Amino acid sequence: MDTRPKTAEQYIELIDQALFEIEDLRAAVEYDEDSMGSAAGFLGQLEADVRGLKQAMLEGRYHFGDSDLPFMKIVERQDERVLPFKYLLRMINATHRMGLNVDPE
Repeated sequence: MDTRPKTAEQYIELIDQALFEIEDLRAAVEYDEDSMGSAAGFLGQLEADVRGLKQAMLEGRYHFGDSDLPFMKIVERQDERVLPFKYLLRMINATHRMGLNVDPE
């Protein structure tokens, strides 16, 4: 089953959800640096990349492409225990690479 978003609005909602999850992870790192401290090293860049993607969409500069989004280098290096919303970032990347899910059901 293809779960990519069907509209640009749904795609932006996914990006907003990723930004929410990044903020939540940042709070977890601040609360429990001993077990979550490794996330501190990549959160700033991940957030900047995801915010840049959203800004490009809002300004009409965004284009779907056939290569990974820049933040995927960070995502693929992380364990799901450190980056529990890895699946969400992969879905955003899949949508970027394959476009919106406009196939008739």
